[in-house]
Amino acid sequence: MAGAITDDYQNLSMFFKSGIYRLQGSNAVFMDPVRVLNLSYSHFRVSPSSYYSRFFEPIPSGEEHSRVSKNQRKRKRKQKKPLALNEREQAAEERHQKAKPFLMKAHELLLGANDLLLNLGKLRSDDDSPTSDCEQSMVASDEHSFVELGSVWQAPLFEISLYPHKDYKPTQDEKRNTPAFGSLIANMANSDMEADFLNRQYIIPKQSSFYMSDLKQIHGLIPVKRDCGYNLIVVDPPWENSSAYQKLKYPTLPNRYFLSLPIEKLAHKDGALVALWVTNKEKLRVFIEKDLFPKWGVKYLATHYWLKVKADGSLIGELDLFHHRPYECLVLGYCYPEVEDSDYFSKLKSIPDGQVLISIPGDYSRKPPVGEMLRDLVSCFIFLGKPPEAWFS
Repeated sequence: MAGAITDDYQNLSMFFKSGIYRLQGSNAVFMDPVRVLNLSYSHFRVSPSSYYSRFFEPIPSGEEHSRVSKNQRKRKRKQKKPLALNEREQAAEERHQKAKPFLMKAHELLLGANDLLLNLGKLRSDDDSPTSDCEQSMVASDEHSFVELGSVWQAPLFEISLYPHKDYKPTQDEKRNTPAFGSLIANMANSDMEADFLNRQYIIPKQSSFYMSDLKQIHGLIPVKRDCGYNLIVVDPPWENSSAYQKLKYPTLPNRYFLSLPIEKLAHKDGALVALWVTNKEKLRVFIEKDLFPKWGVKYLATHYWLKVKADGSLIGELDLFHHRPYECLVLGYCYPEVEDSDYFSKLKSIPDGQVLISIPGDYSRKPPVGEMLRDLVSCFIFLGKPPEAWFS
């Protein structure tokens, strides 16, 4: 018992530092995306009250009872005429039933982590963690629609102005104007960089870069040399989605457009882990398995799950609700190099399947920052194509 209490205390201490809480006895973690994101900033920090805009305020007890009663009545009305599942829906239900034990166990452990639950309600507070005098809070504002700006003919004329932070002395007076569209915007310094774009300020994290363009110009990202490619590629496509269409949140693209992504050319010559966000729509899963991954030169490895909860630890929706399940999938594959080791792919199978990431969602369709978590998986196999003496060179 004392050991369990000590583990919980250490877990909570690590959570305050890293934003990750590992649920004992499972392959599940709880994440505070704000804490994880803020590890990338030196002088600025993401505002928790701005990030957490949904599923945060607990429902008053009276309203909760009323809402449950209404939902029960709705379900009863729907159950009068049950509809038979078609073949594709049956396949989706089978996938769900395979994932359900992982998800239920992860959620059960979350509800049992009392110390963590007591702190969930504080995640939205801007005073949750101390900041130094030089830190500034980044509050979301009405941002530009970069998709719309990128589609106008003047887009190549837009520039973004980069300013090193005042404490970064070697380049204190440096100002760099860079084309905003179709070029790589990079901050390789160990400090945040401020940027102005159309009279609005943006903050670029340390040791980061981005490329603002469209699929037609993505070939500009392909490294000249394969040993300068990427070991980790995370893709969050704008899948065709009725919810996004109805809410006018963002434009979507037909599946065939994603076939043109040059994943194999973007990957490092020693291979790359590819992580693809996807909904529970069976049509998409079949498309990934039959068409997308083969076209990308990617071999399927595992499926992980993002389980969404509210601030009180409850799920944002019923687990078995067919069309609105409270989780999304992160499909993992491997863009592999040419190797002669016959045992190579059997080693890749050691990548764990069915891991669960739990978090309170941010804004619509915003995914949690999984890069650092996936780095651990990359390190598990990225050196398999090299001799042992080269693993740490």
